Amino acid sequence: MELPDFMSYANKFSQSDFVEKISSIAKRAGAKLVYAAFILYYTLQSDKVSTTNKAMIIGALGYMISPLDVIPDAIPIAGLTDDLAVLLFVLKKVWTDIDPDIQTKAKEKLAKWFDEDEIEEINELFKAE
Repeated sequence: MELPDFMSYANKFSQSDFVEKISSIAKRAGAKLVYAAFILYYTLQSDKVSTTNKAMIIGALGYMISPLDVIPDAIPIAGLTDDLAVLLFVLKKVWTDIDPDIQTKAKEKLAKWFDEDEIEEINELFKAE
């Protein structure tokens, strides 16, 4: 899959829209997407992250929030795959800025929507590395 120009979506990001989007898609999106989104969201709040990486994170989260993307979110199953691809792409690019505490905080937040079996799926995100 070729990644879209997610940086053009930077103006779509806002904290309130992020919370609203995550709340509305969490169960349908799955633990992997929600975990990746929370890691990026919490990393964005860190003062240790470069401006360039913050711009990429804002673009990726803006893309996820936007209803107008390559594969519309309303399309069952496929609708969120492009969002996950963008989030994972940026996650790998900024990985050196991600503090272990951020990973823990993001994982703890998953308990709001997912049970332990579903949360275990997030471990698959980093197996290929």
